[in-house]
Amino acid sequence: MSTEPSRSRLPFEPRQKRQKDNKTKASPPAVETSSKQNQKSPSSKESMAIPEVVSKRMARRMALLCGIPTFLGIATFFVSYFLVVQVGLKLPNAAVLLVSMGFFGLGVLGLSYGVLSASWDEETPGTILGWPEFTSNFGKMTSAWRTARNKD
Repeated sequence: MSTEPSRSRLPFEPRQKRQKDNKTKASPPAVETSSKQNQKSPSSKESMAIPEVVSKRMARRMALLCGIPTFLGIATFFVSYFLVVQVGLKLPNAAVLLVSMGFFGLGVLGLSYGVLSASWDEETPGTILGWPEFTSNFGKMTSAWRTARNKD
């Protein structure tokens, strides 16, 4: 299917590609439909859900990588107020605005990096910085986008 080597499937990836329904088929037997209802479809909610371990790992990274810059963005206003009122330092309004916007921007980037830098494999905890996981997960995400774009 693709040029990359065979790899183990992640827990929340579909087991197989969906087959298009054959519209020329006559009415299926009633026995088949009752047996199909008992079987779980490969793209059910349970198979597509992110495992709890991976979800917690993503949430921890997002909280850390988004929370710290967001806190610093809010603290910028308090620190600048203290410097202007108590110390008497004259700060340009644009400087305070740009510094706080920079921290809030880092918070937004931290959300994305937090999700993509977490290991998506249940057994592998990943690295501290998460760069190998980020490159792997970003590649999976872009290939899924390409597949979806080519499908339409």
